[in-house]
Amino acid sequence: MDPLSDMLALLRPRNTLSAGFDAGGRWSVRFPAQPGSIKCGAVVTGECLLVVEDVAEATRLRTGDAFLLPRGRPFRLASDLDAPPAEAREVFGQSPNGGITAYGGGGDCFLVSCRFILADRHADLLLGLLPPVVRIRDAPGKAALRWGVERMMEELREGLPGGDLLVRHLAHMMLVQVLRRHLADVSHRGAGWLHGLADGRIGQALAAMHADPAHPFTLGELAARVGMSRSTFAQRFKETVGASAMDYLTRWRMLLAGDRLAHSADSVAAVAALCGYASESAFGTAFKRVMGCSPRQYVRGRGPGRGPGEADRADLPEPDAVCAAAR
Repeated sequence: MDPLSDMLALLRPRNTLSAGFDAGGRWSVRFPAQPGSIKCGAVVTGECLLVVEDVAEATRLRTGDAFLLPRGRPFRLASDLDAPPAEAREVFGQSPNGGITAYGGGGDCFLVSCRFILADRHADLLLGLLPPVVRIRDAPGKAALRWGVERMMEELREGLPGGDLLVRHLAHMMLVQVLRRHLADVSHRGAGWLHGLADGRIGQALAAMHADPAHPFTLGELAARVGMSRSTFAQRFKETVGASAMDYLTRWRMLLAGDRLAHSADSVAAVAALCGYASESAFGTAFKRVMGCSPRQYVRGRGPGRGPGEADRADLPEPDAVCAAAR
């Protein structure tokens, strides 16, 4: 798989809710914090204002615009910021499992949205590299995103057999499309693996490491693969990704190892070999340096009979806490 698909597979985004919202008149709805979640939505018709906690300016969303809220902060959607806000639990209480909720008579602004829980200990790898509000403006080049949003709206309205499953797949499609469009927007470039994907040559190097993490890569080999000198590649990789190529490779191997240890019955020795380590001792040293505890402590920290993929992200301790609990 490609690096973005790899990381999303590791984080296992689980769609917990997809719904439509049809608002009319003068309205405002306040949504509570949702730690460990991603909120993704789009305006099908009309327009509204989006206000996110600790973000100074409101974001105006128009027909065709999409948005991503990657940090679970409280937010508000409104036609008018001076309108008294209603609580989301009251507005959506009649349709807790999705569908379409009408408010204020409807007819002025129609949105579809979905929420994902990241069932992994390392969700910050993705969320920490994104701004608190990702806004994707409508444009002809965003036809795939627009098609998915409109199709979701139709499924929510029609309620046909198999609709729930199709909506969940469309929600994942919306998430990937929004992330793709964010990567393509040069105005949001920063440092991190996510931004590295948007750099042609650095993206090739990341793809090579993700395609074969057990390969004994060297800095020189990676530089040659992307047609750069060793020193130029090393500098550009660190400036773009925020870590050296070898540090990134080690961290990716350890994340894969942690996932394997948590979701399979493989021994530590077997996982070490899969990650390119001939010595279990060398693997253990690298794992502890990156993850904060030994591989066996990491496995014990899951708790009896429960892997991290089996609980909501909000219920999961951070890696160091997991390791501490196992000591």
